[in-house]
Order: sequence, then structure tokens, then C-alpha cells
Amino acid sequence: MDISVFFEPLDLAEFPHTGEATGQPRLGNLIRINSDAGNFPDYSSYHLAIIGVKDDRKSVDNPGCGMAPDQIRKFLYQLHPGPYPLKLVDLGNIRNGFAVSDTYFALSSVVAELVSCNVLPVILGGSQDLTYANYQAYQSLGQIINIVAVDPMFDLGRSEQELDARSYLSSIILHQPNYLFNYANIGFQTYFVDQDALKLMKNLFFDTYRLGIVRERLEDVEPIVRNADMLSFDISAIRASDAPGNANATPNGFYGEEACQVIRYAGLSDKLTSIGFYEVNPSFDVSGQTSHLVAQMIWYFLDGFYNRAHDFPFRNEEDYLKYRVSISDHKEEIVFYKSKKTDRWWMEIPLPAEQRIKYERHYLVPCSYKDYQTACENDIPDRWWMVYQKLM
Repeated sequence: MDISVFFEPLDLAEFPHTGEATGQPRLGNLIRINSDAGNFPDYSSYHLAIIGVKDDRKSVDNPGCGMAPDQIRKFLYQLHPGPYPLKLVDLGNIRNGFAVSDTYFALSSVVAELVSCNVLPVILGGSQDLTYANYQAYQSLGQIINIVAVDPMFDLGRSEQELDARSYLSSIILHQPNYLFNYANIGFQTYFVDQDALKLMKNLFFDTYRLGIVRERLEDVEPIVRNADMLSFDISAIRASDAPGNANATPNGFYGEEACQVIRYAGLSDKLTSIGFYEVNPSFDVSGQTSHLVAQMIWYFLDGFYNRAHDFPFRNEEDYLKYRVSISDHKEEIVFYKSKKTDRWWMEIPLPAEQRIKYERHYLVPCSYKDYQTACENDIPDRWWMVYQKLM
């Protein structure tokens, strides 16, 4: 598929550090940038690709977030690279369609093409309804997926509400055919969430984690993120003091360094194949602080990506320690695997052989040592039980 027709090349004159390196190189010197309308990059030879989407027509109370992609680039290009062989291409900005649905089609087509070429898309929005277009890409790939959203609310909207940045999740849930296996929200703030929405998430066996609980043990986020195929980050999940560039910024949320840690976990995940950053609004920013923070988050994502251990899915059982735990009054024992390479843990959900083909990406559930301890104390880990109910 020729995806070049969807893109506008970038004007390098607008960005510092995109020429030949003088002294210590910056990312802008090392990234292959689409700046020539007649010379679209061969993206298949890269590991990751940046995609800008400047569409904010479906933002909610945050018009202006469409200006974010180029502002984020200005800070990203100035950062020094880490100690890894960076193979990153910036494909430019997707042209806004006549209708928002045209933009969705372009983005989903581009993401599907990149993922099929084993290139990881890094989406710079734009408003968070673009998550829906990202999800649609996996439909064309025929892949059942898990979504993780870092967001202070669930974005379910109302039953009669059209698709926008506050209702995209309902559109994903109701979309047919449905390719969503699980949704996990990290960092929701209860006063922004209707109690009926909490009940719905529970009934759907989705995972929701309050901001305060997550911040108490940030390392517990790692297995949650490790289970994601795609991640959507709403910048309003970060407190206004650290990320003022959002019309919906609030006093509470993650600190900037916590957001960077979560995103590094995402980079480390072998399973994750796309990521998007949304709702950054330069109109409300202070000295570019929010765009600079997102640029640093992307830097941490790259650092995680180039430190992937490639220990999931299993390639060689000899690389894992296997533990069997019997639970009283439960007919199935719980099988745990621990990677000898990274000390990371997984739980196995018992499935008939014929179902393992359909759910091959889901019956091995990332977990923590804490989950193993819970099982050893004769209690079923919540994470195991929720997935078990989905599969049964």
C-alpha cells in the first residue's frame, strides 16, 4: 500500500538540529525525516516511525491540540540519543481529511501498514479520539488486542453521544466486528468517573487502577503495560504543574518523571506494537513545558524499546522457571513462569488446545512476583481470575 499519499512532508527550516551534526549529535541529526515530497522514506527498513496527526475537530474543550505534533518535534529533535543503534523515521504529518472519518481512515491505514512491516508507530496527536483510528488498524490486521490508556477518566461518553475525545472507548467497545480482548485504564481519578461507568468496567472485566493506588507502587504498572498491544496517553493524566499545556489540566495527576517511567515500561514490552500521545495544547503551554515533557517521554520510550529482552512470547522453555500452585477448592492449579533473563513473571490460563490458537497472545498473562505470592497464600490473583472469566 502506498501510504505516502496521506502525508505532508516537514519543513526542516522550522526545526533545529535536523542538519549535519556539529559536535555531539542530537536526535534530529539521526532521525530520517520526510522532508522531500518526491522522496518518501523506505519505512520498512526502520524500527519505529513517528506519525503526526494535526486533527483536533473532535477534541472536547481543548481546541488547538492539533498544533502539538510540530511543537513536540522541536524539543524531541534537540535531545541527545541513548547508547543504541537508533533506526527511527519521521514520516511527517497526516493530511487532515475533508471529514474526520477521512483522517481516521488515513491513520488506521498507515498504522496497519507499519505494524505489518514490523515497524512501531509513535503517534503524535491531536485529540484522543484518534485512539479509535489506531484500534481500527488492528481490525484490518485481524488481530485481537489489549488496549492500555493512561487517562484520568474512562472516555465512555453517553449512549447517544457521537464519537469524540470523551466517548471513543464506547465506539471501540460497540464496534463490530470486535477485536478488543481487554482494556486497562491507569490513573483514573474517581471524582471524574461516574459510578455507573465503574460498574460497567467491572462487568466487562476491564482493569481499572486509581491514581493513588498506582502512585503508591509504580512498579506494579509494568505487568499491566506489558500486556498491551497499543497504548493511548492523554496528557491530562499529568498534573497541571508538570503539564500545563492542556485546557483540561487539573491539580492532580502523575508527576512528569512518573509518566516517563510508565512510558519506559511500555517501551520494554515485547507485545506493544503502537503508542499514541494526545491532547497536548501549545496554546495553554508555559515555555513549551508540556511539549518538552512529551519529547522526554518519547526518549524514554526509545530507551525502553532498545532494551527489550525479547522474552515473550516463549521461544525456549529452558529459559523459564515453571511453578505450579494448587489452590484449595479450585480444580485448576495456577502455572507461573519466571524468565531467567529478566526475572519477569507470567501466569498461564488453562485453555483447550483449539482455543489456544485464537487466544495465543492472551492466555499467558503478565504478572508480578506479588501475584505468585498471593497464589502461594491459597488465594487466586485478581489478574488471573479476570482473564479466566473472559476466556471461559
